[in-house]
Amino acid sequence: MPVLGQLLVLLVVGEVAGGRGAPRDTLTCTQGLVCRLLDTDVLCGTESPGRGPGLALAQLRLEPALRCTGPVACSPCLEVRLRLAVLPGTGKPLRPTPSDIPGAEDGDEGRRGSLVDGATSSQPNITGLLLLSGHAYAFSRCVAIEVWAPLAPALPSRSLGWVTFRCFEAPLGSELHVTAYTNSRGHRRLSQRQWVPDCSWPAAQAAVPQCQVPRLQVSSAPKEVVVEVQGAAAGHSYTLRLYHNQSHGISGLERAVTASSPMNYSLPADEVLPCLCLQVWSETEDPLRATLCPFSHDVEAWERLWARSRLVLRSVGSQALTCSLSAPCDLPAQLVPCWQPEPAGPCQALPGLQQPAVGQGHQEFVGLRPHPNLCVQVWSGGQVRLIQCLRDRALPGRPDDVLLLEHGGNTSLCALERGACTPLASFTSTRAGHPGLLEQELRRDVAAGQCRQIWHPENSTGVTLWACPLHKYLRARWALVWMGVLLGAACLLLLVLLKKEDLKVWLKSLRADYGSEGPLRGRRALLVHAAEPVAERVACALMAALRPLGLALVAAPGGGSGVAAWGPLPWLHAQHRRALRDGDTIILLLSPAAVAATHQWDTGAGVVPGAGAAESSPGPRHSPGPHDVPNVAPCEVFAAALSCAVPALAAGNGHYVVVRLEASVPAVPPALRAAPAFALPSETGGFLRALAGQNRRRGPWPEPYVAAVAEGLRRALGE
Repeated sequence: MPVLGQLLVLLVVGEVAGGRGAPRDTLTCTQGLVCRLLDTDVLCGTESPGRGPGLALAQLRLEPALRCTGPVACSPCLEVRLRLAVLPGTGKPLRPTPSDIPGAEDGDEGRRGSLVDGATSSQPNITGLLLLSGHAYAFSRCVAIEVWAPLAPALPSRSLGWVTFRCFEAPLGSELHVTAYTNSRGHRRLSQRQWVPDCSWPAAQAAVPQCQVPRLQVSSAPKEVVVEVQGAAAGHSYTLRLYHNQSHGISGLERAVTASSPMNYSLPADEVLPCLCLQVWSETEDPLRATLCPFSHDVEAWERLWARSRLVLRSVGSQALTCSLSAPCDLPAQLVPCWQPEPAGPCQALPGLQQPAVGQGHQEFVGLRPHPNLCVQVWSGGQVRLIQCLRDRALPGRPDDVLLLEHGGNTSLCALERGACTPLASFTSTRAGHPGLLEQELRRDVAAGQCRQIWHPENSTGVTLWACPLHKYLRARWALVWMGVLLGAACLLLLVLLKKEDLKVWLKSLRADYGSEGPLRGRRALLVHAAEPVAERVACALMAALRPLGLALVAAPGGGSGVAAWGPLPWLHAQHRRALRDGDTIILLLSPAAVAATHQWDTGAGVVPGAGAAESSPGPRHSPGPHDVPNVAPCEVFAAALSCAVPALAAGNGHYVVVRLEASVPAVPPALRAAPAFALPSETGGFLRALAGQNRRRGPWPEPYVAAVAEGLRRALGE
């Protein structure tokens, strides 16, 4: 039988029998080559060496592939492609293949190509043994391949063709080391490392069971949370796991549910916390797991977590302070020691002592000594979440202690209060008197060791904290306060005895005021006076005496914020217009300066208008001409008021009352005689009746009112 026929028979037998290792392996070769798979699991390095130069390896290529037994039952592997050549001196190939990397050709499995037409067994040929070794972390396999190539004396040295082995299986995402060599003398080894793609490979996502991970969908309801598993592969079971994810491990909630079909899992809303995570995977070998932590930003879950968190503060003797923060999840928080003298008062943070909350164990504030006023706050998100004080652990508080901070010596002492460090020269305790009163005493107490050191000087912040008691100073201050109160009471009693008559008058007016409704209640008046001391004293006395009678009195000059906003003259004109519009009384107080201003106004005007009207008159019929307005000083309020009052008096508009100081003003100027006039303080009763208007019954006024107003006027005039 010819040699070629023998090789074809061996190839068919090899394909039927297969190797000992993996019968699913396949082998192909390009046209012009004949190859067969001798064994898929041999021991590399034990082969017999060839007798001649034989075949040589020109190129090695590795490509990812899939080996499938069904549509969605594939496993990843690496396909090996080798380009073969002939060593020098061996001969020339009969028909070389021009393609570098040929594609798949039609033909029987286990071989590729056919002999040249007319070839006989007498033609020379090359037969070589090709070995492929694949090494991964968990396995190693060696494959033996026999290759036959015909030779001819023509054509220079060219590649013989390609041999493709399919394939070396390896886990997803693993690295495979492939080595190829022949048994020819002086053979060349080719070696290459290649990573097997993971589940990000699109071909693996749809065909490899390990890459088919179910999806999780979470929906919230008022009382529960529903977890829906979607996309589970048919015929595969899967496991759903719920757990609390923490930095120190998994704790608290730990549940696992296995099912063979899509399902919904309900979880009570009270169990939903920020660290609750869900994990699902298929029940296959080394599957991928889908993990979801959907509540890390849920506001209600965070509030629920803080409600379940606990802070415990402990003192280890008198030298150390520790705390422990327990919670079902990790808390992104800061532990801040603070000073709180009063249980309901603010807590002053100690500078430079905050530290992050770490885990669930005990944390010590190194160098900080216990004191009943010390507390620890838990800060998170810019607000205080938890607070625990040593006084809550059955230690009595000391509200009279003050916390002092020392920077490098006794000369830089300051008191920590209200978010700042106040120097002792400006410090004042709530009950310790004026600023700086205790400066020398506190410095002396620190130097004498009467203050308790609660923060060591060798700490990294370079400061020392002292807790100094103030109770001994507060007792002395209270004694001085009581002495001051008694002295003030004695002075008040002496003053009452000296002013007995004034007191009687005041009591009578007070009794009359509270015994009945004020006789001028509901009335309003505008008091216009000159800017001189005697007029201002009388104006103040009238306002003080008439206000208890119920009269709303506004004085000009004056006005407070209205004058400041408008200016004196615009404000006066506005008040005058309002009084004319509402029927209020306009009181013109005549003092020596007012009389002089009236005479000046009268002289400048020439003649008082008889039928004209002022600019401020509410009646539209009267419109004074340009000669009716006199030239007066624009900054004199009383003179400006005359420009409004005299035309209105001449026209009979408004309710005007003229009062004069009988001691300094003997008569009313002619320009103002159209209004009723009263001499004060002798005609106080008539003045009060004029203020009351027509609604007040005629007859004498109650004596206490008249006496009180007259007495106030006499006191203002110095009589």
